[in-house]
Amino acid sequence: MSVLIFIDAAEGQVKKASYEALTYGAKIAEQLGVTAEGVVLSNVSEDLASLGKYGVKKIYQVSNDALDHMDAQVYTKVIAQVAEASAATVIVFSNNVDGKAIAPRLSARMKAGLVAGAVALPDTSNGFTVKKNVFSGKAFANISVATPIKVISLSPNAYKIEAGEGTAEVVPFTATVDTPKVKVTNVTKASGEIPLTEAEIVVSAGRGLKGPENWGMVEDLAKVLHAATACSRPVADAHWRPHNEHVGQTGYAIAPNLYIAIGISGAIQHLAGVNRSKVIVVINKDPEAPFFKAADYGIVGDAFDVVPKLTEAIKKIKG
Repeated sequence: MSVLIFIDAAEGQVKKASYEALTYGAKIAEQLGVTAEGVVLSNVSEDLASLGKYGVKKIYQVSNDALDHMDAQVYTKVIAQVAEASAATVIVFSNNVDGKAIAPRLSARMKAGLVAGAVALPDTSNGFTVKKNVFSGKAFANISVATPIKVISLSPNAYKIEAGEGTAEVVPFTATVDTPKVKVTNVTKASGEIPLTEAEIVVSAGRGLKGPENWGMVEDLAKVLHAATACSRPVADAHWRPHNEHVGQTGYAIAPNLYIAIGISGAIQHLAGVNRSKVIVVINKDPEAPFFKAADYGIVGDAFDVVPKLTEAIKKIKG
């Protein structure tokens, strides 16, 4: 028996969320006294054997041109074949875009209980119970899973990556791969050096910046912090910033270690997408802005005065 972890990759590189999933899955395997194994469905330039330092003992690699672009139905069928071959009792995904598309399908296909958005290791002292966020992060629920096979998707940045020593055995796996029903004709890449969903630090701004011409100071602050940039929905709707930067209930849900909100009032829809951030800093000239209630730190002041000074102060600290 095993715990099987899906290793998500893009353009030959393993995503940061996969390192979290590997560490998390390896800990579950340790709890259950079984082997931690991984599965990757694309060609990866990274040394897969080196992923053994995250606790995985074996990695199944399925190479097929039909897997170059993620198709949830195709990926589901292939992962199910690997899971059956490895006698997996628990299958772990990251609760990112790919995981959200594949995990529910795999759950239905394998008649397995699903917990989406787990935030902690399962409690196996009396059954199998997994803690997750509910109501847009306002509460937690403990979900008991009684099916023989269990599927868990881990919330990004919810579990600390732990690297040790060791190498994994990389095993080529021959699977039946269906022809994707969706044909990819063009790929438009999102701009930005750091993917928003994987960023440790995010600098975000709203209508308080008054217009797209003022976004330079946001980008300057993000640059000195090596952070990704984001925005509120009204900003994206007004086309001040691209929609791929929109965070909130109807945009990306993120959980960085540090989230800096500049000129954002903090409507409930926006909070729903960022309230899992480890630390929230709010900069707003309105002392009654709702966002201050959710903030760990707040600065009441004009963003056009505060942000440049903050950027310069950080530059001096970094030398």
